[in-house]
Amino acid sequence: MPAKRSQNVTTAAPAVPNPGIALRMLRRQRGWTLAEIGARTGLPISTLSKIENGKMSLSFDKLTRIAQGLEVDIGELFSSQPPGVNENFSGRRSITRAGEGYAIRTEHYHHFYPASELLNKRLVPIIAEVHARSLDEFGDLIRHTGEEFALVLEGTIELHSELYAPARLEVGDSIYFDSAMGHAYIAASASPCRLLAVCSGNEAHLREALSRKIASEPIRMSAVRPAKARRSANL
Repeated sequence: MPAKRSQNVTTAAPAVPNPGIALRMLRRQRGWTLAEIGARTGLPISTLSKIENGKMSLSFDKLTRIAQGLEVDIGELFSSQPPGVNENFSGRRSITRAGEGYAIRTEHYHHFYPASELLNKRLVPIIAEVHARSLDEFGDLIRHTGEEFALVLEGTIELHSELYAPARLEVGDSIYFDSAMGHAYIAASASPCRLLAVCSGNEAHLREALSRKIASEPIRMSAVRPAKARRSANL
């Protein structure tokens, strides 16, 4: 009886979210040159070429300028799907494991974005570590379209706003408010202060509002885990 042949089945590794690849694909789809992208974003051609070829890391400022110049949601630059794919169907999901995702780190707070690969979300979840301990340290209040829900995960946090007295929130406390009202999260305890914020409205507008706030602060964006270790699913 002839021996059975073993069948080795290989599966393709998930695509690595790469803003440079997304930039090149979007540019070619629209028939634009690097010079035209440079005129739209204000970035030098040499810089754009390095970004497309993965030879330069991207700051949040550059990401914002590229997204605005291409007139796309900033999340589309991190999508594991080809740009322009229609995602208007039911059943999609995203699992973000502990330690995975994209983070924006500044002097006064860290923002971690779960489900960053999903585009056109109706809700934008953010896990924030709050470092500022006074309004003077925080600076100008933040405003963005939509509404916001916040749940304190760790420490004590005060929500300051332009219409209400400061609200002191302990672990497990939550608040829901109109985020077009100027607001700021302030750390009110010596221990680490962390919260989950869920914002409605347009994600691009939200990120633009936050980018204006942190434009003068030192920024570091990072993929907390390499894509090989990611188990997120985008259906």
